[in-house]
Order: sequence, then C-alpha cells, then structure tokens
Amino acid sequence: MERLHKVMARAGVASRRRCEELIASGMVKVNGKVITEPGVKVDPATDRIRVGGEPLELSPARQYILMYKPRGYITTMSDEKGRKKVTALLKDNTGRVYPVGRLDYDSEGLLLLTNDGDLTYALTHPKHLVSKTYQARVSGVPEPVKLKQMESGLPLEDGLTAPARVRLKSQREGNALLEITIHEGRKHQVKRMCEHIGHPVIRLKRIKFGNLNIDGLKPGQYRPLSGDELKMLKEKSGLGNTDKY
Repeated sequence: MERLHKVMARAGVASRRRCEELIASGMVKVNGKVITEPGVKVDPATDRIRVGGEPLELSPARQYILMYKPRGYITTMSDEKGRKKVTALLKDNTGRVYPVGRLDYDSEGLLLLTNDGDLTYALTHPKHLVSKTYQARVSGVPEPVKLKQMESGLPLEDGLTAPARVRLKSQREGNALLEITIHEGRKHQVKRMCEHIGHPVIRLKRIKFGNLNIDGLKPGQYRPLSGDELKMLKEKSGLGNTDKY
C-alpha cells in the first residue's frame, strides 16, 4: 500500500505538492469514490484511480517537451472560466503530460511539460535553485537603486525574496525592458517584485529555465528535449542522470 499522492506523482501526474492540491480539490477518485485526503493509502495494482475523470496510467513512457507558451493559455488542469489549456496545443502528442510549475494566462515563453513526477518535484523544489529568466516590459524606467533593491531581496507579503539578477536591457517610449533571473517559484513573483518598486509589468516573457531556452520556437510551437538537455536539467535539479531518456 502507498499514499495516494505519491502514487500519482510516480505516475507523472505532477509534483507531490501539486498532487496533494488536486486531491484536496476533489479531482481524484479511487474505486469510484472522491478522495480529498492525500495521505489515504491505495494499492496501485488493484485500486481504480481516476484523475480529472481520466484513468491513472502507472507506467507511461516518459516524455519531456519544451514549449513556447503563447499568451491566452492557462497552465492548470482545469479552469472555472473555461479558458484554453496549453495541453490543447500538443496536436501530435498522444500521452498525458503536465506543466512544470506555472506561467500566467497573460504571460508567454518557455514552459516545460512532462509526465516525470520525480523531475517535476525536483525542478519545483526551492532547495535545488534551478534558475528561471524573464524579460519584463515595465511601466516607466526604474532607477539603478531600485534594481539593486530587487537584486538584494524585496520584502513581499510572503517574506523576503531571495537574491536575484536584474539588468536594464533597453528603454522605449518611456518604458523599460528588464531581464530578471530568480530561483524561487512564488506565485506571480516577478510581477509582484516589479509592482513593489513602483514599475508594474506590462508584458512578461520567460526566456530560460535552467539550461533550456526557446531559441528557434514561435508562440505555440514545441519540441522534445534532447538527451543532453535532459541530462543537464537532471544534474541541475539534483537527480543526476540516473534514468535513460
């Protein structure tokens, strides 16, 4: 017998933390009964487990996809507003994959999708310090002292942000383009950081995730990770290269 959220993560649904959220939201059934406690123990060999109405596949072929997410798509499994999901863009993909972390509906850029629950957990855990780089078009032009404040850490409502790398890339029509690299995964973090210094984000684009970038891709396009990319990503996330691609 194993705990339900661990079984789901091992099957590649999402990270353990995200699986706990899915269970708590009532999206998981075991033998036809809705389960809301992640610690419930199940037998994956005999119990019928469904997530969002779909049967759980315990041994799917692992997939690793890099996408240039366009604006106007959500990265969650469900949405009460009926907005489009990024998985709808995977026209030629037959397996079920899930986004690693989140990218806001009105944001664009690099998004990793996989059914490897262990990698998802490692990449989203703050102790592994996997970097994420964004280009943020902000209102106005921040003074150097404000950029230094962002680099040193800002006191947001959920605590002081970790040190970041920030540089002013260009100015246009009275607004600035910033390049911001962070290691945390707080909700709306870049937007909140820019808001805190008085320069709200107009447009946000993620351009790097660890060693990955979206060079050569247009919005809505995607490709599988190469073996070398996967190896480097696992090394950065603390997993090493223990699994075959």
